[in-house]
Amino acid sequence: MQTSLSSAPRWTRRKEARPQELLDAALSLFVERGFVATRAEDVAARAEVSKGTVYFYYANKEELFKAVVRSTLVSIIQEGQALVKDYQGSSSDLLRMLMLTWWDKVGSTKASGLCKLVMAEAGNFPELARFYYEEVIAPAHALFHAVLQRGIDRNEFRATDLAMTTHTLMAPVLLTMMWQHSFAHCCQEPMPDPRTQIEHGVDLLLRGLVQPGLC
Repeated sequence: MQTSLSSAPRWTRRKEARPQELLDAALSLFVERGFVATRAEDVAARAEVSKGTVYFYYANKEELFKAVVRSTLVSIIQEGQALVKDYQGSSSDLLRMLMLTWWDKVGSTKASGLCKLVMAEAGNFPELARFYYEEVIAPAHALFHAVLQRGIDRNEFRATDLAMTTHTLMAPVLLTMMWQHSFAHCCQEPMPDPRTQIEHGVDLLLRGLVQPGLC
């Protein structure tokens, strides 16, 4: 009688699956415990592999963290860049789509906890903070700059300070992600539905951006 994959011992599974299993385990532990408290042996135990397996794929914990960020956040930004390049609709619809897609694929997942982790530990690990800025924050800002400039060039948006508008656009999303990984666990005050809140924020911003008569 054949043994199914789901019931087979972990070591019999394809080697190709192991890096993703390690990334999934590391993401969960980084979000739950923070960077300092997450150890390679804990990641190995969560992924049900040996500690040596972790170091076979990743030289150290810093490289493992970078791989987690790239597989969760950087990949989503790259999807957004491809969408902006090929999108044919209005800039308002494109902006709304990017914001809601970010929430659906990052904000509503464990990956949203990486933002809180980096902000909390940036002072102790400046190299990791710099990595996060260069591979996540700067490209995300550039992506939204491009959408805002697209709207201005197409006479859909009025001209604004792109950097300031980008910060204004992203701040509510960052706050929502931070809230759900902090106060949401200890405060009884109900938090508004995040997706509804983001839609509301985008609508308010667009009413300030869109040229008169195009709302």
